Amino acid sequence: MCRVRHNPGMRDGAIMREGGAVKIVVLVKRVPDTASVFKIAADGRSVELGGLKFVMSPYDEHAVEEAIRLKEKMGAEVTVLSAGPPECKEVIRSALAMGADAGTHLLLPGDMGYASRGVAKAIAAAVKTLEPDLILAGKQAVDDDAAQVPERVAELLDIPHASIVTRLECTATSVTADCEMEGGQFTAELPLPALITAQKGLNTPRYPTLPNIMKAKKKEIRELTPDALGLSGDCMAAGMTVTAMALPRQQRLGKILDGDTAQRVKELVRALREDEKVL
Repeated sequence: MCRVRHNPGMRDGAIMREGGAVKIVVLVKRVPDTASVFKIAADGRSVELGGLKFVMSPYDEHAVEEAIRLKEKMGAEVTVLSAGPPECKEVIRSALAMGADAGTHLLLPGDMGYASRGVAKAIAAAVKTLEPDLILAGKQAVDDDAAQVPERVAELLDIPHASIVTRLECTATSVTADCEMEGGQFTAELPLPALITAQKGLNTPRYPTLPNIMKAKKKEIRELTPDALGLSGDCMAAGMTVTAMALPRQQRLGKILDGDTAQRVKELVRALREDEKVL
């Protein structure tokens, strides 16, 4: 845990740690726009990526916004980290245009079939090089909806974490977060360093201004590779195999079941098991 001190020379509320400003790292992911039309690739096990528009995962936008608000309030230093192909730099620059200070791109080869476990290992190794006091991320990525990577990163780094956060307060040594849960919410107080995942409602992400967009294009983005972090392909392997992929049925089905209660229950179970194959 880093030691943090107040610096009288900074504006009210600003917080400094030994060696500089409090460091915030935001994890962002490049995902297909949910308004895109998806097609299954010829192999039957992946999505055809040609023609898709890619954006920053919407929940990650809330994480970036919260980091920038903490920067404005506390004088923090905000670094955005994204793992994936070279095109990930596009979403890093989007975050820089919103107000982040620096960007780091962890280049992952596209032929290794990464899943949450492997990506989390790579990101955790990259985060260690940045030595953050606070890590922010969206509660889930809208492409796979796995909601696993941030929590896995926190566990690998052995730091506390809170998920689905709708309110966040940060002091020199801790964060207090309201976490959404089924039927209500609970409040957690975590010592720094810690990891938080953002839910919609935490804030309203800002739109980048044209001057900031132009400045973001000129900022240098730090590049890392798994090899540079001492990671082998074996330790980052997906650990699972996709055997088939299919688009969800677009038509909604409505069927009225006849008979008494026992007959309807029997027919419903049969339909779920044989027709829909969900049991």
